[in-house]
Amino acid sequence: MAVCASAQKVHYTRADSTFVTQLLTEARSLPQTTNLPLYFARKFIGRPYVGFTLEVCDPERLVVNTRQLDCTTLVENVTALTLCINSKHYCWRDFLNALSRIRYRDGRLDGYTSRLHYFTDWIVDNTVKGVVSEVQQQSAPFTAVQTINVSYMSSHPESYKALKAHQQMVPVIKKQEEKLNGRKFRYIPKNAVGNTKAMRDAVHDGDIIAITCNKAGLDIAHLGFAVWRKDGLHLLNASQLHKKVVEEPMTLGQYLSKHPSHTGIRIVRIEK
Repeated sequence: MAVCASAQKVHYTRADSTFVTQLLTEARSLPQTTNLPLYFARKFIGRPYVGFTLEVCDPERLVVNTRQLDCTTLVENVTALTLCINSKHYCWRDFLNALSRIRYRDGRLDGYTSRLHYFTDWIVDNTVKGVVSEVQQQSAPFTAVQTINVSYMSSHPESYKALKAHQQMVPVIKKQEEKLNGRKFRYIPKNAVGNTKAMRDAVHDGDIIAITCNKAGLDIAHLGFAVWRKDGLHLLNASQLHKKVVEEPMTLGQYLSKHPSHTGIRIVRIEK
Protein backbone atom coordinates (compact mmCIF):
# COMPACT_ATOMS: atom_id res chain seq x y z
CA MET A 1 0.00 0.00 0.00
CA ALA A 2 1.36 3.41 -0.95
CA VAL A 3 2.09 6.02 1.68
CA CYS A 4 1.30 9.61 0.71
CA ALA A 5 2.33 11.67 3.73
CA SER A 6 1.57 15.36 3.28
CA ALA A 7 3.89 16.38 6.11
CA GLN A 8 6.90 14.86 4.43
CA LYS A 9 5.49 15.33 0.92
CA VAL A 10 6.59 11.78 0.07
CA HIS A 11 4.72 9.02 -1.76
CA TYR A 12 6.22 5.51 -1.59
CA THR A 13 5.63 1.92 -0.53
CA ARG A 14 7.36 -0.18 2.09
CA ALA A 15 8.90 -2.19 -0.76
CA ASP A 16 10.60 0.99 -2.03
CA SER A 17 12.12 1.95 1.32
CA THR A 18 13.24 -1.63 1.98
CA PHE A 19 14.86 -1.95 -1.44
CA VAL A 20 16.67 1.38 -1.22
CA THR A 21 17.91 0.72 2.32
CA GLN A 22 19.17 -2.70 1.27
CA LEU A 23 21.03 -1.25 -1.72
CA LEU A 24 22.68 1.46 0.38
CA THR A 25 23.67 -1.05 3.06
CA GLU A 26 25.23 -3.44 0.52
CA ALA A 27 27.03 -0.62 -1.29
CA ARG A 28 28.81 0.55 1.88
CA SER A 29 31.31 -2.30 1.53
CA LEU A 30 31.96 -1.98 -2.22
CA PRO A 31 35.54 -1.37 -3.41
CA GLN A 32 36.25 2.31 -4.06
CA THR A 33 36.91 1.45 -7.70
CA THR A 34 33.28 0.34 -8.22
CA ASN A 35 31.43 2.15 -10.98
CA LEU A 36 28.48 3.16 -8.82
CA PRO A 37 26.05 4.32 -11.53
CA LEU A 38 26.39 1.01 -13.39
CA TYR A 39 26.31 -0.99 -10.15
CA PHE A 40 23.03 0.59 -9.12
CA ALA A 41 21.51 0.70 -12.62
CA ARG A 42 22.03 -3.05 -12.98
CA LYS A 43 20.10 -3.63 -9.74
CA PHE A 44 17.00 -2.43 -11.60
CA ILE A 45 17.38 -4.74 -14.62
CA GLY A 46 14.19 -6.69 -15.24
CA ARG A 47 11.93 -4.24 -13.42
CA PRO A 48 8.95 -3.22 -15.56
CA TYR A 49 8.74 -0.10 -17.67
CA VAL A 50 5.77 2.02 -16.60
CA GLY A 51 5.20 5.60 -17.69
CA PHE A 52 3.79 8.51 -15.67
CA THR A 53 4.65 7.04 -12.26
CA LEU A 54 5.32 10.54 -10.90
CA GLU A 55 1.80 11.75 -11.74
CA VAL A 56 0.03 10.19 -8.77
CA CYS A 57 -0.29 12.98 -6.18
CA ASP A 58 -2.07 16.30 -6.41
CA PRO A 59 -0.61 18.47 -5.02
CA GLU A 60 2.90 17.41 -5.98
CA ARG A 61 4.73 14.97 -3.71
CA LEU A 62 8.16 13.41 -3.88
CA VAL A 63 7.25 10.11 -5.54
CA VAL A 64 9.57 7.16 -4.99
CA ASN A 65 8.84 4.16 -7.19
CA THR A 66 11.65 1.64 -7.53
CA ARG A 67 9.26 -1.12 -8.66
CA GLN A 68 8.19 0.51 -11.95
CA LEU A 69 10.39 2.84 -13.94
CA ASP A 70 10.60 5.02 -17.02
CA CYS A 71 13.84 6.32 -18.47
CA THR A 72 13.87 9.45 -16.31
CA THR A 73 13.03 7.81 -13.00
CA LEU A 74 15.69 5.16 -13.60
CA VAL A 75 18.28 7.90 -14.08
CA GLU A 76 17.07 9.81 -11.04
CA ASN A 77 16.98 6.80 -8.73
CA VAL A 78 20.46 5.71 -9.77
CA THR A 79 21.84 9.24 -9.45
CA ALA A 80 20.34 9.63 -5.96
CA LEU A 81 21.79 6.29 -4.81
CA THR A 82 25.20 7.25 -6.22
CA LEU A 83 25.11 10.60 -4.43
CA CYS A 84 24.32 8.89 -1.14
CA ILE A 85 27.29 6.54 -1.35
CA ASN A 86 29.67 9.26 -2.56
CA SER A 87 28.69 11.41 0.43
CA LYS A 88 28.68 8.45 2.87
CA HIS A 89 24.97 8.75 3.60
CA TYR A 90 23.28 5.39 3.97
CA CYS A 91 19.71 5.72 5.24
CA TRP A 92 16.26 6.11 3.67
CA ARG A 93 15.98 9.76 4.64
CA ASP A 94 19.33 10.47 2.95
CA PHE A 95 18.00 8.94 -0.26
CA LEU A 96 14.83 11.05 -0.08
CA ASN A 97 16.91 14.19 0.38
CA ALA A 98 19.13 13.27 -2.58
CA LEU A 99 16.19 12.47 -4.84
CA SER A 100 14.40 15.70 -3.94
CA ARG A 101 17.60 17.63 -4.51
CA ILE A 102 18.05 16.41 -8.06
CA ARG A 103 14.40 16.31 -9.18
CA TYR A 104 13.40 19.85 -8.25
CA ARG A 105 14.62 23.29 -9.21
CA ASP A 106 17.22 24.49 -6.72
CA GLY A 107 16.55 21.28 -4.81
CA ARG A 108 13.24 22.54 -3.41
CA LEU A 109 9.88 20.85 -3.93
CA ASP A 110 7.40 23.67 -4.44
CA GLY A 111 4.61 22.22 -6.53
CA TYR A 112 4.44 20.63 -9.96
CA THR A 113 6.18 23.50 -11.73
CA SER A 114 9.25 23.16 -9.48
CA ARG A 115 9.97 19.75 -11.00
CA LEU A 116 12.67 19.76 -13.70
CA HIS A 117 10.51 18.46 -16.52
CA TYR A 118 12.81 19.02 -19.53
CA PHE A 119 16.04 17.08 -19.25
CA THR A 120 18.09 20.04 -20.45
CA ASP A 121 16.69 21.95 -17.47
CA TRP A 122 17.60 18.96 -15.27
CA ILE A 123 21.18 19.03 -16.56
CA VAL A 124 21.59 22.79 -16.14
CA ASP A 125 20.12 22.87 -12.63
CA ASN A 126 22.07 19.84 -11.42
CA THR A 127 25.28 21.21 -12.89
CA VAL A 128 24.85 24.36 -10.80
CA LYS A 129 24.25 22.16 -7.75
CA GLY A 130 27.44 20.20 -8.44
CA VAL A 131 25.58 16.92 -8.96
CA VAL A 132 26.57 16.38 -12.60
CA SER A 133 28.68 17.89 -15.36
CA GLU A 134 28.00 17.74 -19.07
CA VAL A 135 30.85 16.78 -21.37
CA GLN A 136 31.22 19.70 -23.76
CA GLN A 137 34.40 19.08 -25.74
CA GLN A 138 35.15 21.38 -28.63
CA SER A 139 36.66 18.48 -30.61
CA ALA A 140 35.44 15.20 -32.11
CA PRO A 141 33.23 13.34 -31.55
CA PHE A 142 31.26 16.36 -30.23
CA THR A 143 30.91 17.88 -33.68
CA ALA A 144 27.24 18.91 -33.57
CA VAL A 145 25.42 21.66 -31.66
CA GLN A 146 21.89 21.47 -30.31
CA THR A 147 20.05 24.78 -29.99
CA ILE A 148 17.26 24.32 -27.46
CA ASN A 149 13.76 25.13 -28.66
CA VAL A 150 11.29 23.55 -26.26
CA SER A 151 7.56 24.21 -26.15
CA TYR A 152 5.85 20.84 -25.99
CA MET A 153 4.45 21.05 -22.47
CA SER A 154 2.91 24.50 -22.83
CA SER A 155 1.64 23.63 -26.32
CA HIS A 156 0.09 20.31 -25.23
CA PRO A 157 -1.17 20.86 -21.67
CA GLU A 158 -3.91 18.29 -22.25
CA SER A 159 -1.18 15.62 -22.33
CA TYR A 160 -0.16 16.33 -18.74
CA LYS A 161 -2.49 15.44 -15.88
CA ALA A 162 -1.43 18.35 -13.66
CA LEU A 163 -1.56 20.96 -16.43
CA LYS A 164 -4.95 19.75 -17.58
CA ALA A 165 -6.29 20.09 -14.03
CA HIS A 166 -4.50 23.35 -13.21
CA GLN A 167 -4.33 25.52 -16.32
CA GLN A 168 -2.81 28.39 -14.32
CA MET A 169 0.44 26.41 -14.32
CA VAL A 170 0.82 26.55 -18.10
CA PRO A 171 2.19 30.14 -18.23
CA VAL A 172 4.75 29.19 -15.55
CA ILE A 173 5.91 26.24 -17.64
CA LYS A 174 6.04 28.48 -20.71
CA LYS A 175 8.36 30.92 -18.94
CA GLN A 176 10.63 28.03 -17.96
CA GLU A 177 10.73 26.92 -21.60
CA GLU A 178 11.58 30.42 -22.78
CA LYS A 179 14.44 30.61 -20.32
CA LEU A 180 15.93 27.44 -21.81
CA ASN A 181 15.37 28.35 -25.44
CA GLY A 182 18.36 29.52 -27.41
CA ARG A 183 20.90 27.75 -25.22
CA LYS A 184 23.43 25.67 -27.15
CA PHE A 185 25.02 22.34 -26.24
CA ARG A 186 27.54 20.22 -28.09
CA TYR A 187 26.58 16.64 -28.80
CA ILE A 188 27.78 13.57 -30.66
CA PRO A 189 25.82 13.09 -33.91
CA LYS A 190 24.49 9.58 -34.33
CA ASN A 191 26.66 8.85 -37.37
CA ALA A 192 29.69 9.29 -35.08
CA VAL A 193 28.45 6.88 -32.39
CA GLY A 194 30.80 3.99 -33.11
CA ASN A 195 33.40 1.77 -31.53
CA THR A 196 36.30 4.23 -31.87
CA LYS A 197 39.05 5.49 -29.61
CA ALA A 198 37.58 8.99 -29.70
CA MET A 199 34.23 7.64 -28.51
CA ARG A 200 35.79 5.50 -25.79
CA ASP A 201 37.80 8.48 -24.57
CA ALA A 202 34.75 10.76 -24.57
CA VAL A 203 32.10 8.45 -23.10
CA HIS A 204 32.72 6.52 -19.89
CA ASP A 205 30.91 3.54 -18.41
CA GLY A 206 28.08 4.82 -16.23
CA ASP A 207 27.71 8.18 -17.98
CA ILE A 208 24.14 9.35 -18.49
CA ILE A 209 23.29 9.28 -22.19
CA ALA A 210 20.65 11.80 -23.26
CA ILE A 211 19.41 11.10 -26.78
CA THR A 212 18.76 14.28 -28.73
CA CYS A 213 15.88 14.51 -31.17
CA ASN A 214 14.30 16.65 -33.85
CA LYS A 215 10.74 16.32 -32.60
CA ALA A 216 9.02 19.70 -32.48
CA GLY A 217 9.10 21.26 -29.04
CA LEU A 218 11.32 18.64 -27.42
CA ASP A 219 15.00 18.46 -26.52
CA ILE A 220 15.63 14.89 -25.37
CA ALA A 221 13.84 11.74 -26.52
CA HIS A 222 15.26 9.10 -24.18
CA LEU A 223 17.79 8.47 -21.40
CA GLY A 224 20.00 5.67 -20.16
CA PHE A 225 23.46 4.73 -18.98
CA ALA A 226 26.56 4.02 -21.04
CA VAL A 227 27.89 0.47 -21.08
CA TRP A 228 30.97 -0.37 -23.13
CA ARG A 229 31.35 -3.90 -24.52
CA LYS A 230 33.83 -5.32 -27.00
CA ASP A 231 31.50 -4.60 -29.92
CA GLY A 232 30.88 -1.00 -28.88
CA LEU A 233 28.66 1.23 -26.77
CA HIS A 234 25.36 -0.08 -25.39
CA LEU A 235 22.50 1.56 -23.52
CA LEU A 236 21.23 0.41 -20.13
CA ASN A 237 17.73 1.87 -20.01
CA ALA A 238 14.12 1.56 -18.96
CA SER A 239 12.86 0.43 -22.33
CA GLN A 240 9.34 1.01 -23.58
CA LEU A 241 10.08 -1.50 -26.36
CA HIS A 242 11.21 -4.30 -24.05
CA LYS A 243 8.74 -3.18 -21.36
CA LYS A 244 11.44 -3.42 -18.68
CA VAL A 245 14.89 -2.21 -17.67
CA VAL A 246 17.49 -3.82 -19.93
CA GLU A 247 20.99 -3.53 -21.30
CA GLU A 248 20.18 -3.20 -24.98
CA PRO A 249 21.57 -6.18 -26.91
CA MET A 250 22.19 -4.02 -29.98
CA THR A 251 24.85 -1.32 -29.94
CA LEU A 252 23.77 2.26 -29.36
CA GLY A 253 24.74 3.09 -32.93
CA GLN A 254 22.35 0.42 -34.19
CA TYR A 255 19.67 1.59 -31.78
CA LEU A 256 19.90 5.20 -32.96
CA SER A 257 19.76 4.17 -36.60
CA LYS A 258 16.36 2.57 -36.02
CA HIS A 259 14.88 5.86 -34.78
CA PRO A 260 14.78 8.54 -37.52
CA SER A 261 13.92 11.32 -35.06
CA HIS A 262 17.01 10.63 -32.92
CA THR A 263 19.88 12.91 -33.89
CA GLY A 264 22.67 12.00 -31.47
CA ILE A 265 23.68 11.91 -27.81
CA ARG A 266 24.61 14.33 -25.06
CA ILE A 267 26.87 12.98 -22.30
CA VAL A 268 26.30 13.81 -18.64
CA ARG A 269 28.61 12.60 -15.86
CA ILE A 270 27.64 12.18 -12.21
CA GLU A 271 30.19 13.97 -10.05
CA LYS A 272 32.12 12.02 -7.43
